[in-house]
Amino acid sequence: MYDLIIVGAGPAGLTAALYAGRARLKTLVLEKTGIGGRILMSESIENFPGFPEGIATCDLIKRMEEQVRNLDIKIELEEVLELDGRAKSVKTHAKTYAAESIIIATGARPRKLGVPGEDKLVGKGVSYCATCDGPLYKEKNVVVVGGGDAVAEEALYLTRFAKRVNIIHRRNDLRASAILQERLKENKKIYFVLSNVVTEIIGSKKVESIKIKDVNTSGEQIIACDGVFIYIGYEPDTGFVKNKLKLDEKGFIITDQDLATCEEGIFACGDCRKKSLYQVITACGDGAVASDSAYKYISKATT
Repeated sequence: MYDLIIVGAGPAGLTAALYAGRARLKTLVLEKTGIGGRILMSESIENFPGFPEGIATCDLIKRMEEQVRNLDIKIELEEVLELDGRAKSVKTHAKTYAAESIIIATGARPRKLGVPGEDKLVGKGVSYCATCDGPLYKEKNVVVVGGGDAVAEEALYLTRFAKRVNIIHRRNDLRASAILQERLKENKKIYFVLSNVVTEIIGSKKVESIKIKDVNTSGEQIIACDGVFIYIGYEPDTGFVKNKLKLDEKGFIITDQDLATCEEGIFACGDCRKKSLYQVITACGDGAVASDSAYKYISKATT
C-alpha cells in the first residue's frame, strides 16, 4: 500500500514525485514508455526559467529524475491499463497497485492529420519528431505541417540537415511566438505555404510528395518532398480513465483549481488535463499543486 501513486513520468509527474518525496510520502511512479515523456521529442528548451542559454531536454529530464531518485522514490516502467477511483488503485499488465491517493500525469500524444497515406507511410517519411528523424533528411526536401511554436522550433532544427523546408499551415499567418517567427523569416532554407491544408501523402514505399488544397480557392497542387513532419496539436493520453473521470469533448481531464478530479482523492496535472497553456513550465507547476493537494488529502484522511 502506497501513500501516493503517480501515473506518468514527464515533467508534471516528476515534479509531483519531487514534492511527494520531500513530504515523505511513500510514492510509486508508473511510466509506460520512458522517463521524460514527449518533451524528449524536442532537442532543447529555451524558455525554462534559470537557463538563459537554453538547456537540452535530455539534460533537464536527467536532472529532474536525479532529484526524484535522491528522495528514494520508486519508478517502474509499467503501463497503467485501468483506474479504479473508488478503490484508489491502478491495474497494469503485471499487477494491481493501491494507494491513499493517485495523480494522473500521462501527458498527450501527437495528433494525426487523418489523411490518405499517413498511416501507411509512418516511419517511411512521415514523422512526428524532427529531433528523432531530422538527421535522415540531409540535403533533402521536407515539409512541416502546422503553425504553432512546435512547428517553428522543429522547422528551424530541420534546416540543419534539409535542403529546403516548406511550412504548410491552414491559416494565413502562424500562431508561433513573435521571436520564433522572426527566426523563420530570416532562414533562407524555409518557405511558407499558407492558407493550405494537406489532403494526401503520396508514395508507394516511402514519401514522394503531398497533395495540398487552398482553403480559399479549393485549388490543389502537388509538392514533391522526401519527408513530412506533422505538428497539429496533441491528444491527451487518457483512454484508461474514460468513463472513470470527467473529461471534456477532446478527452482532457477536467479539474478544479486544486487539480482535483471528480473522484475524491484522484488528481490530474500536466498536458492530460484541460487548461489554457501547455508548456513544460506549466506542467511542472501543475505537478507541484497536484502533489500538495494529494498530501493534504492524505493527511486529512489519516487523521
